[in-house]
Amino acid sequence: MAKAKNILFIMFDQLRWDYLSCYGHKTLHTPNIDRLASRGVRFTRAYIQSPICGSSRMSTYTGRYVHSHGASWNGIPLKVGEITMGDHLRKLGMSCHLVGKTHMRADAEGMARLGLEPDSLIGARVAECGFDVYERDDGMLPEGPDGPYDPDGAKQYNKYLRSKGYESDNPWHDFANSGLDDAGNVLSGWFLKNSSEAANIAEEDSETPYLTGRGMAFMAAQDGPWCCHLSFIKPHWPYVVPEPYASMYGAEDVQPVIRSDTERAEAHPVLGAFMGTRVGEAFSRADVRDAVIPAYMGLIKQADDQMGRLFQWMEDTGRMEDTLIVVTSDHGDFLGDHWMGEKTFFHDTSAKVPLIIYDPSEAADATRGTVCDALVESIDLAPTFVEVAGGTPDYHVLEGESLLPILRGERDDTLRDYAICEYDYSASPVAAQMNVAVRDAVMFCVIDTRWKLIHCEGGHRPLLFDLQADPMELVDLGGREDHAEIIAAMYDKLFTWTRRQSQRTTRSEAQLVEMRTKTARRGIVLGVYDENDIPLDLTVHYRGRKAPDMKAGPKGT
Repeated sequence: MAKAKNILFIMFDQLRWDYLSCYGHKTLHTPNIDRLASRGVRFTRAYIQSPICGSSRMSTYTGRYVHSHGASWNGIPLKVGEITMGDHLRKLGMSCHLVGKTHMRADAEGMARLGLEPDSLIGARVAECGFDVYERDDGMLPEGPDGPYDPDGAKQYNKYLRSKGYESDNPWHDFANSGLDDAGNVLSGWFLKNSSEAANIAEEDSETPYLTGRGMAFMAAQDGPWCCHLSFIKPHWPYVVPEPYASMYGAEDVQPVIRSDTERAEAHPVLGAFMGTRVGEAFSRADVRDAVIPAYMGLIKQADDQMGRLFQWMEDTGRMEDTLIVVTSDHGDFLGDHWMGEKTFFHDTSAKVPLIIYDPSEAADATRGTVCDALVESIDLAPTFVEVAGGTPDYHVLEGESLLPILRGERDDTLRDYAICEYDYSASPVAAQMNVAVRDAVMFCVIDTRWKLIHCEGGHRPLLFDLQADPMELVDLGGREDHAEIIAAMYDKLFTWTRRQSQRTTRSEAQLVEMRTKTARRGIVLGVYDENDIPLDLTVHYRGRKAPDMKAGPKGT
């Protein structure tokens, strides 16, 4: 009988929800991911908890909001003591492994304070976000005048490329993420004009096929039960893809841009600052979009083909019968929509992600091929995995909710009536550009089935979008007096969220309820005038006792 014994947790980096054909893209066909959706549940309102790699992933891996775990931007360590997906699963007898990217930064100071050696088993897990690492590949090895952005980036992948004959001090850049002109000059993928060039690498040696193969190698060596986080760097920039994908799409395949002149002219001050960044200005140009988006589409098409390779291998080896499969992303990519590039704001192009879950269990047969419009958050995956592993989620730690009842037809909605996304931009160039204090460089977004409200610290008015009447989010209603009641209602939801108890992770609700009466049974009987005022068994150690008269002190002193 089919049952989910293992978990394959696939995450793409910077994959927009609307760049899959099962989500409605008109010219980019992704039949393999679509086929998985036809066998599982496709969620249409899945929101991340922060529109940037590191913070989003830390929320997914801990099942906790950014406000709770504190890793609020790339490079900010996840503090020692945060319980992760791997910690929850290992308690239930399921191993938890990484193949690919996490963007995790270890809390070196916290580890040193507690005497945790990085090369110990516990230290390694703390330093790797709770995963046992099969292969970590954060995917990038950019280099500048002050050195590399991440000295460990693409470490194993570069070794692999050199073993295949790609000779360079940085083959990740020179071959996998750059083109080549007729004179042998490297055309760096960092320059957007080169996105239309084919990567100077055999397709089978490029990053996505490489990581797919590593994931298959991991699974082939396991007996289970296991959770494998297969985490791809693409279609994240640099936007360069090898042939045949480099030639598959052209400007005629690019979808119409989602933006308006009024949107920019009347932009909220904080939104306007993000529009005015270098990447925002670049992607506002048609020539940049026409160069980049076909490459971005090619990267996604390659990823879908690799999913076909992976899923066929799983069919052939019997793993489709006992493995729950999740396909999602850590955030989207503006690609010029709303006059922005990158991902660091809250429009659906960034904050909403694809989420497809295939459960092989017979209990999920009734929901195969269905579409779910429930409000879902990335923090829901960790408690879902705990239930798949046979456990009960620790909801005093995990802040999401299990999706297993939806997957198995027991419910068609989540229990929440709003989702939360946060962004701390205090360490970003935008904060310097705006000359904003660190404490004011933070934003919160609360989303329900109709409205999206964005609160910006620093005394700014909110932004408000009507997701029903204005699904493209082109009209900001945050300054409209006739929407004051809606704004107040959305703020009530945000304030309800901020008042939740999120730091008391060492005691469950059941334990707290038990503690309400425990002190009385351990001798604390405050406010009791007469022993007969309360059950006598509570004062059994205080009644009928004898003692000598010692008012004058011990005899003989």
